[in-house]
Amino acid sequence: MAALFLSAAAVTISGCATTAEAQSTATQITPAEAKQGAEAHPQLLQEFGGAMTGTHAQYVEQVGKNIAVHSSLSNARDAFTVSLLNSAVNNAFAIPGGYIYTTRQLVGLMNNEAELAGVLGHEVGHVAARHSQRRQKAATRNSIIGLLGSVLTGAVLGNSQIGQTLAQGIQQGTQMLTLKFSRNQELEADRLGIQYLRSAGYDPRAMSTVLQSLANQNALDARLQGRNDARMPEWASTHPDPASRVRNAASLAGNASGVTNRDTFLTRIDGMTYGDDPAQGVIEGSQFIHPDLRLTFTAPNGFYMVNGTRAVSINGQSGQAQLTTAPYSGNLENYVRQVFAGLSQQQQIAPQTLQRTTVNGLPATYGTARVNSGNGQVDVVVFAYEFSNNQAFHFMTISQAGRSGVFSPMFNSMRRISANEAAQVIPRVIDVVTVGSRDTVQSLAARMAYTDAQEQRFRVLNGLSSNEGVVAGQKVKLVVRGR
Repeated sequence: MAALFLSAAAVTISGCATTAEAQSTATQITPAEAKQGAEAHPQLLQEFGGAMTGTHAQYVEQVGKNIAVHSSLSNARDAFTVSLLNSAVNNAFAIPGGYIYTTRQLVGLMNNEAELAGVLGHEVGHVAARHSQRRQKAATRNSIIGLLGSVLTGAVLGNSQIGQTLAQGIQQGTQMLTLKFSRNQELEADRLGIQYLRSAGYDPRAMSTVLQSLANQNALDARLQGRNDARMPEWASTHPDPASRVRNAASLAGNASGVTNRDTFLTRIDGMTYGDDPAQGVIEGSQFIHPDLRLTFTAPNGFYMVNGTRAVSINGQSGQAQLTTAPYSGNLENYVRQVFAGLSQQQQIAPQTLQRTTVNGLPATYGTARVNSGNGQVDVVVFAYEFSNNQAFHFMTISQAGRSGVFSPMFNSMRRISANEAAQVIPRVIDVVTVGSRDTVQSLAARMAYTDAQEQRFRVLNGLSSNEGVVAGQKVKLVVRGR
C-alpha cells in the first residue's frame, strides 16, 4: 500500500464507449498518440497493481494483438501493447497509442476466448473511434489525482449526496478515476468490438454473453455485500441500462456464429489468481488482513469493503471510510494534520482537536472536523497508527454529524499480525476441472473456497443460469486455495 495520493500528468483512459458521429474506420496511430500512450503506460501499470507476466499474460497479449489488428489502427501486431493487470476489480480500458488493458479478475469471469477478444476489441474500438479525444473536449483534464481532495471537494461543497459521493469516489479512486463515456459511445464500442470479432472469425455473440456475466457478477456482489444498488462494475458502469446493452449486443450479433475456443481459453487461464492478491492484502468476510504489511482490522457490522491497489474502502448506510497511508516522518500529530490539509483543494479543513491513544500496542492519534455540506453537517475523522519510525497508516471516515462512533469498533480493531498469521493467508486461484459422470452443480460448487453462496458464485463464474446443469466431459472453473 504505497502512498495513495498521486499527482500525475493528465491521463485519458477509454473506460467504455463511442458516439454515433465517430468514424468506424480508424486512421493509423499517430506519433503524438504513441507518445501520449508511452508516457501514461507506466503510471497506469502502477495504479492497477502492475502488469502480470508468465503464461497467462502471454495468452491475453496474444489474443489482444490478434483482435487489435482488425481495427485498421495498424496491421502490425507489434504496434499494440496488451497488458494483463494484477487487479481484483472487473475492469478493462485502453489509451491512445495502442495500449490495451484488462484485469485478471475480468478475464477470470470470462468463459471463452471469444469473450476475451470481445472485451479487448471493445476497448480497441474506443481508441479507433478517438473517443478519448472527443471526451477531452468536454473534460479538459482527467488524471490520477488525490482521492480525498477530489471526493471531499464535492462533498463539503454540497455538490452531491455526501454518502454517495464518498462511496463512489473511494471505489473509483482506489483504481483511478477513469474518463466516462456516453451511452452512445459505449454502444458504438460494442458495435466495433462485434465487427472485429466477425472479422477475426470469432462468435460475435460473445459480446452479449460477457456483458451478461458482468451484470450477473455485480448483482451477486450487491447481494453478498447487502447493497440495494446492483450497479454494473467498472468496465460497464457508464451505461445506464445494462439489460438493454446486453440485448443490443445480441441483436447486433444476430444468428451469426464463429469459434469460441472455450476449452483452449479455460486451459490457458488455469491457475490464475482470482480475487485479492495477498501482496495487496485480502478481504475475508468482515476482516482485512495484509500479510506483507503485517496488519489487520475488522469492518463495522453492516459495512462492506472494496480492496484497491492503494487503499481499502469501507462502505455502509451510515458512513464511508478508507484505509491508506501517506509519507510519515515520525510525528503522528503532523501526519494527521497533513491528511486533513489534503482533503479539499477549495477550502481549509483542520481537526478541532487531536488526541493521542494506544490501540493494541500501536501508538495512535486521531482528530475530527465538522464540515458543512449541501446536505447538512458531516464529521470527518482521521485516525492514524504508527507501525514504525517511517511508516504510518490511517483511516479517514465520513458520517453524519455526531455519528462517527459507528467506526469506533473498527478503529479499535487495528493490530499487528504475527508471522504465523501472515503465513496463513493463501490466495485463491482458478482451477479448471472436467465434469465427471457423478458431478452436479451442487457437488462442484461445494469445492469452491468460500463459506457463503457457493452455488451462486459457481453459476456466475461459469455463465450458468439458475436452472442450468453441467454435462460430463465439460470443463468448468472452480475457485480454490492456491496449490
